[in-house]
Amino acid sequence: MRKQYLHLSVCLCDKCDGPVVSGSVAVRESEISKETDIRPVGDRCLSCGHRQPKVSQPRSLRHFPPVEWQPVKMRPIGEVSPRIELDLVARE
Repeated sequence: MRKQYLHLSVCLCDKCDGPVVSGSVAVRESEISKETDIRPVGDRCLSCGHRQPKVSQPRSLRHFPPVEWQPVKMRPIGEVSPRIELDLVARE
């Protein structure tokens, strides 16, 4: 019963005070086991794009409950979504 969980947290950006979203993925072998294979998935400010390596204002840090996350099959690199194609045509 191996399950993967997504952890998200948000804090304030050092540059623009926008929201910096940080995430990680961890695996549990069973419901009562500890999480293993913890991998960070990134941290970026949604307003200015700044990468913030650590939280400078711990009071602003907010954690969200972990969510079960099933791996998604990736599309081939050359494949384009039809919705994206329509958006590009509409802008031109």
